Amino acid sequence: MSVAKTFVYVSNAQDGNIDAFVMDMSTGALTPVGKAEAAKLVMPMAVSPSKKHLYAVVRSQPVRVLTYAIDPATGGLTQKASAPLPDSMPYVSTDQTGRFLFTASYGGDKIAVSPIGENGLIEAEAIQVIPTGRNAHSILPDRSNKFVYAATLGANQVLQFTFDSKSGKLTANEPASVSPEAGHGPRHLVFSSDNKYLYVLNELSGHVTQYVIDASKGTLTLVDSVSSVPAEAGLAWGAPQAPVGAAPASASAAKDEKPKVWAADIQVTPDGKFLYTTERTTNKIALFTVAPGTGKLAYVTNFATEAQPRGIRIDPTGQYLVASGEKSDRVSVYKIDQSTGKLSEPTRHPVGNGANWVEIVELK
Repeated sequence: MSVAKTFVYVSNAQDGNIDAFVMDMSTGALTPVGKAEAAKLVMPMAVSPSKKHLYAVVRSQPVRVLTYAIDPATGGLTQKASAPLPDSMPYVSTDQTGRFLFTASYGGDKIAVSPIGENGLIEAEAIQVIPTGRNAHSILPDRSNKFVYAATLGANQVLQFTFDSKSGKLTANEPASVSPEAGHGPRHLVFSSDNKYLYVLNELSGHVTQYVIDASKGTLTLVDSVSSVPAEAGLAWGAPQAPVGAAPASASAAKDEKPKVWAADIQVTPDGKFLYTTERTTNKIALFTVAPGTGKLAYVTNFATEAQPRGIRIDPTGQYLVASGEKSDRVSVYKIDQSTGKLSEPTRHPVGNGANWVEIVELK
């Protein structure tokens, strides 16, 4: 009988490579497997539903998506294909069948659908490109694979689409979008474990907005909004950042102005009991409990983590959370208390420069 293996991947944007590790599930310790070469500004990643391939997006020119085969014995990565993308994409996901790749462009104000071959490789250009409002930051299908949602930070909207899993075509739903209150800045998305709710982390406010999903229509209705940043942090709401690779806006603000909220990632445990978000100005991970039935969130506390925490992932068994920091040369591994959701003191492991995105694969 084969023993399950768990592999952890971290994209290093500045080094242009991907760190691979095997995780000891009894302790959470990471043992390096090796580094896979990619290119400068390799950032978002996604694992194929088959768990045979890792897709990594390169945001430097020429912008593209790389397909890596995952060695089921060692976790090592071997590049198998490269395909062009229509713009610099900070987010990538696949549909639930593994036949289509979704990407979102922050600087290009668009989303795209690319075909994935039966062999799991991405070798062709996008088959659909859809203009969005300002700063499309993420795109994700729901668990039913019937609906797809995209967050546009600058336009302050969550776009809602119906999805044809045979053709890969996205069609705007009716209505085409929902909006939180002005200034929130929707960034990343995650679905409740029962697919009844969509949670949106807002980069500029640090709030997590909860929407109920109409199971037949796929339309969203606002339920609640809860802050991930405690008042004592002393942060003001933020403003949209310049796209990666673009010149930053001139600093005209007064030096005594409050530091700004700069939320990044959101994840939920597989059992649906706990939700976590990251905030890059304070270098913290926030913990929320998720109420059974209603899905309502309650903020509990936050935990110190790596500098400028960009990406977090929870392993498929729900035992460990791994966090990367763009300004850190380490990743932190936390054990999750199964009754409270609280995070243990972390163990830290070396990674490359500009650690950005984390993916975790369990192979049985």
